[in-house]
Amino acid sequence: MSDHGYETGRLNLPFVGVSTFAKRELVTDWSQINADVAVLGAPFDFGTQWRAGARFGPRGIREASTLFSFGHSGAYDHEDDITYLNENVRIVDIGDADIIHTDTKKSHKNIEDGVRSIISAGALPVVLGGDHSVNIPCVNAFSNYGPIHILQIDAHLDFVDIRHGVKYGHGNPMRRAAEKSYVTGLTQVGIRNVSSTAKEGYDSAKAMNSDILSVRQTRKIGPKKLVGRIPKDAKVYVTIDIDAFCPSIAPGTGTPSHGGFLYYDVLEILQCLAKQNKVVGIDLVEVAPDYDHSGSTTILAAQLLLNFLGFIFHNQ
Repeated sequence: MSDHGYETGRLNLPFVGVSTFAKRELVTDWSQINADVAVLGAPFDFGTQWRAGARFGPRGIREASTLFSFGHSGAYDHEDDITYLNENVRIVDIGDADIIHTDTKKSHKNIEDGVRSIISAGALPVVLGGDHSVNIPCVNAFSNYGPIHILQIDAHLDFVDIRHGVKYGHGNPMRRAAEKSYVTGLTQVGIRNVSSTAKEGYDSAKAMNSDILSVRQTRKIGPKKLVGRIPKDAKVYVTIDIDAFCPSIAPGTGTPSHGGFLYYDVLEILQCLAKQNKVVGIDLVEVAPDYDHSGSTTILAAQLLLNFLGFIFHNQ
């Protein structure tokens, strides 16, 4: 039987101490990352077209994640009869990329440097956004580690090429990803309703090897068949926009869109993916805590990430 944190003599309740991700070790020297997972904050939201506030997403998700930091050894799931994230899975928090206000290029470059540091250390990068434009430097960081397939879980297609001269905003990341020679394809799920992308954007996405499904289409075929549409031998990068979820459970976001996923819709997709494919990177974006004073959105984000990490390392 594994030891529990309680045996150290400290209860260390969630509201005590420093709010690193799940109260894991803070590593500020990016040349000294020695872990299975490294969490990086990307508090950048200059790419938003409507409500800002996702710059506070990393801080909010970290604080919410302390809820899951009790001293148990791992996380036991009685439905699966599995203890996930036991003491053999080392997770560290490497703090935030430096954000230079109004300077998208330098801010994105700092995010890319953080992700490259994680990958070069042999750890799985988990990036807390920030708006969805932070996915652009995250994918850039995989230039020497492809090929990769991208699974996007989102309400919006984010496939705008250039609009009013903007090429690196939160409406552009999937177009920028599809242009990469090392990105072999995209699976875009949850896309629905009046979107930020016009019909030509959908046509372009399909022409650039994108598989697009709405929430209703995804539910109709189920998580196993959905994941079966992803090449089984592909290394997969997962980008999750919190507005993929119904705002009834995730109102804390800049561009809410009704008709979204519920928790188990997405959890079961991620569980199936972890069984079939190697996951090489994750970002979770567009959490804007100030629009949800209940804290439900940040808790949802933290819980989803920790469960997903549990699935990934159990299947490895």
